[in-house]
Amino acid sequence: MPSKEQILEFLNSAQGKAGKREIARAFGVSGGARIALKRILAEMAADGTLTGDKKHLKEKGKLPPVTTLEVTGRDDDGDLIAKPLQWDEDEGKRPTVRLSLSARSADSEIGIGDRVLAKLTRLPRGTGSGAIYEATPIKKLPKEKRRLLGVFRASKRGGGTIEPIDRKELKSWPILPDDMGEASDGDLVRFELVRRGRFATPRAEIVESLGNPDDQRQISLIAIHAHGIPEDFPESVLKECETLSAPTMDRREDLRAVPLLTIDPVDARDHDDAVHAEFDSDPKNEGGFIVTVAIADVAHYIRPGSKIDREAQLRGNSVYFPDRVVPMLPEKISNDLCSLREGEERACLAVHLVFDRHGEKRRHKFVRAMMRSAAKLSYQEAQAAIDGQPSEKCEPLMERALKPLWAAYRAVAIARDKRGPLDLDLPERRIVLDDKGRVARVVTPERLDAHRLIEEFMIQANVAAAETLEEKRLPLVYRVHDAPSAEKLKGLRDFLETLDMKVPHAGALRPEAFNKVLEQAKNLPVPDLISEVILRSQSQAEYTPKNIGHFGLNLVRYAHFTSPIRRYADLIVHRALIRALDLGPDGLTDEEIPHLASVAKAISDTERRAMSAERETTDRLVAAHLADRIGATFPARIAGVTRSGLFVRLKDTGADGYIPISSLGDDYYHHIEASHALVGARTGAGYRLGDTVEVRLLEAIPSAGALRFEMLTPASRGNFAALKAGARGAPRKKFGKFQRRR
Repeated sequence: MPSKEQILEFLNSAQGKAGKREIARAFGVSGGARIALKRILAEMAADGTLTGDKKHLKEKGKLPPVTTLEVTGRDDDGDLIAKPLQWDEDEGKRPTVRLSLSARSADSEIGIGDRVLAKLTRLPRGTGSGAIYEATPIKKLPKEKRRLLGVFRASKRGGGTIEPIDRKELKSWPILPDDMGEASDGDLVRFELVRRGRFATPRAEIVESLGNPDDQRQISLIAIHAHGIPEDFPESVLKECETLSAPTMDRREDLRAVPLLTIDPVDARDHDDAVHAEFDSDPKNEGGFIVTVAIADVAHYIRPGSKIDREAQLRGNSVYFPDRVVPMLPEKISNDLCSLREGEERACLAVHLVFDRHGEKRRHKFVRAMMRSAAKLSYQEAQAAIDGQPSEKCEPLMERALKPLWAAYRAVAIARDKRGPLDLDLPERRIVLDDKGRVARVVTPERLDAHRLIEEFMIQANVAAAETLEEKRLPLVYRVHDAPSAEKLKGLRDFLETLDMKVPHAGALRPEAFNKVLEQAKNLPVPDLISEVILRSQSQAEYTPKNIGHFGLNLVRYAHFTSPIRRYADLIVHRALIRALDLGPDGLTDEEIPHLASVAKAISDTERRAMSAERETTDRLVAAHLADRIGATFPARIAGVTRSGLFVRLKDTGADGYIPISSLGDDYYHHIEASHALVGARTGAGYRLGDTVEVRLLEAIPSAGALRFEMLTPASRGNFAALKAGARGAPRKKFGKFQRRR
């Protein structure tokens, strides 16, 4: 008679379905012994070991050999942990699966929140890891746009409902008392949809309580969890940080006496780049400059294939919120070993750039070096110094550091203007928090020459990196930016024609064509609007091993080199330079090169994820800031026009909100897409992109970052004479009293 363990081993190894008959045949059970076997199988079913009927038995909770998994976290060793995506709760607790990281080609771009098709292997009992299976990824599946998050609203009778945070999701989910977990009323929760029984309706179950989103100090957590951004570092990664060795001067240039400066925002959390300039003493380059850009030598500490490297690749980049940073690298590296602190020795990878007096680059050279930052300055402090008001710290740096830097920048700026990059200088709102983590104010920082100086020297260093790696014929990850698509360009052209402005067709398109439009727009009432419409027409920049150039910067080749603390792409370029120039043993490896395409795609995805999370957090914080001002009126500008309504942007805070078309009045409004306008068919009056209006705040939902407004400014008749005929010919969209009051 087989033991229970032997029966389970047989069922788990059986090819196809197996029942009582197959078990009896496999173990030679016949005659009266079948009664004893039946009794054992009944006991195993009763204690929850087996499930199914006598013809189709299986171990309860068993997963098929190939299944779809969702990556949910990591264990103490940093290995990825997953759970089956589809699960019947009647099978018991959802089993835990450990992902095997041996085949890097399959899993190099897999992270928390991803879904994978994987081949499973049952782990021996008692392994101690908590995982029942080990999975080898076969392929990564298309990622769901968002994780399931909502705000739990408790009911007095027990249980409650979940209100989704996604403003596009209207469905609320009921929660039974047994499915609440540890959630309290008002908590932000992560939930799953489970099916109890084969034909049951899916039901929501809370799997994690994430705090109260009404507390503005917790608002960034919504985006972190919604996008599956890894927040805490595994213990194994932190332990590996403690073993990192300090660099030596071996094969390094000594730059410790050079007055390199770090110039960053006042509240910068890491300092990974420093600059220096001097007048070139070479008589063959009269009036020229030598600019040195020094970047923290992150590659010295993070070796390919290490736990830190694997974690950095999963994260792809740092994510910056008003109240916190989710870093790509542990604090020991980003804020200590690789932070170019004032007066402290640090290892760096530097490039010496030689420019002539017209700002044209003559040559460059990359070196590995040791440096000591002469000063940590803010943009405002450096700008004030060059404007004639140096601080006590800047005074001794004027002649030997700051004045040569600005002289070199003025020359390079001439060459930049001659090159003609896209001149989009849109203001960015910045949220200032008080000491309690609440929004104190929203400001638009002034753009200074100090900002442009650092940006231009970083661009020059990035170009030099791409040129060097191409010259050495070494694969690299480019930063590319394609020209606008034909569809987006047509939409932009149609809009500009309504303003008597034109851009050439795609075949002859260069950034300077947009710059001419931007220059003309300065004489219009809405120059910022034109800039934003042009920005929307642009393609999205990305990382790829295939070079198509950078349209926006008007550059033939471009790579990211200057921020390896916060971007994995830059770390790849550092390793490639080290290998190409024989600067040490920690360069790009043969094992990494075949996977550059998949890594480039993965870090492009994490960059977009970070941008979405940062934007959503800003929207939520501003909505929380305005939540106690319901009924207040604000000056605004129409920032978007759709067939369903208007998007408006408040003048003071930059907050975006929505006005449904049904609330605009009794006319029949039609969307004139080419003109970005809503026009009344009866009156010919309407609203157009860029119009200045006054609005009243009706509703604010901080957890969703949503604001709803009422239009107070009457529709304008002056600008729509040419559009009225188009409105008459357009399909009518009529709204009754109920719809107008909705």
